[in-house]
Amino acid sequence: FILMDDLGWVDLGCTGSTFYETPRIDALAASGMTFGQAYASCPVCSPSRGSYLTGRYPARLGLTDWIDTTYRAHPQRATLIEAPYIHHLPRGNFTLPQALKAGGYHTWHVGKWHLGGREYYPDRVGYDVNIGGCDWGHPHQGYFAPYGIETLPDGPDGEYLTDRLTDEAIALIRGRSDDAPFFLSMCHYAVHTPIDAKPADIARFETKAKQLGLDKCQAIVPGEKLPTHDWNVMRRVIQSDPAYAAMIYNLDWNIGRLIDALRDVGELDNTLVIFTSDNGGLATAEGSPTCNSPASE
Repeated sequence: FILMDDLGWVDLGCTGSTFYETPRIDALAASGMTFGQAYASCPVCSPSRGSYLTGRYPARLGLTDWIDTTYRAHPQRATLIEAPYIHHLPRGNFTLPQALKAGGYHTWHVGKWHLGGREYYPDRVGYDVNIGGCDWGHPHQGYFAPYGIETLPDGPDGEYLTDRLTDEAIALIRGRSDDAPFFLSMCHYAVHTPIDAKPADIARFETKAKQLGLDKCQAIVPGEKLPTHDWNVMRRVIQSDPAYAAMIYNLDWNIGRLIDALRDVGELDNTLVIFTSDNGGLATAEGSPTCNSPASE
C-alpha cells in the first residue's frame, strides 16, 4: 500500500501532467486498474490515514483534522464552532494491519505516520515494524540527512529521505526469513513541504521549463478572498515549479525501485500494489507548488 502525501490529482503523467515525469508510476497504472472517481476521505492528512487504517469515515472515527500534538486545543480558524479536536487515532478500532497480522501476515510500516504520539505509533496498532513513523506531519529538518526523525536513524549527511525510506522497504522485502505473506505500508513524506529536491533533478526541470517557455508564464495568480482572513487565495494555474517536479521525478524512480525489488524476489505477480494519496495537491496554500486544474476550476 503506497500512500503519498499531498500528491495532486494531475501530478502524474498518467493523470494528465505534461511537465512532471512519472514513467514508472505510469507503467504501473497501465499494467493494472485506475480509479478516476475514487476520492480521499478528507482534504487533510491525518483523517485520511485514520480512514485507511480503520475503514471508517473521519466523522465516524472522530478524527476530522490534521493532528498537531503540541496544541492543547484546536486553534480557532472559523466563525463556526470547530468539531472536537483529538490528538491521536482513537483507541479501540480494529485496524487493517491487525486483521492481516491475525491472518498470518508480516506487517510493516515505513514512512510518515502522523496519527499521534509514541503511545499511538504504528507498533501499537498492529504493525510488527515501524521505520520512520512518528507524530510529525512533514520532515521538520528537510529531506536531506540529518533528518532528526526519532524512529529513523540518521544516514550520512546529504542522504535523501525518499531514497532512504525506499531502501528500508526494499531491505524488508529482501530480508524475509520465511514465506509468510507481508503487508507493507509505504507512506512517503513526499511530496509534502518543504519543497526540497536533489540539485541535479531541479536543474533537469529548470531546463525543461525554459524549453517549454513555462519560466516566462505567470504561474500563480490572486484568487478569491478568504472569508476568515483579509487576504486572497494565491492559486497556481500551471505546473512549472522545477523543485516540485524534481521531487515527483525522484519519487517515481523510487517507486520503480520498489517494484523491481518485488520482481527480483519473485513476488511481483503475487502482490497487490495500491498507489494513492492522502489528499490533493497544494495549489492554493503553502507556496502553491502544484496545480490541480481542471479539478480546481
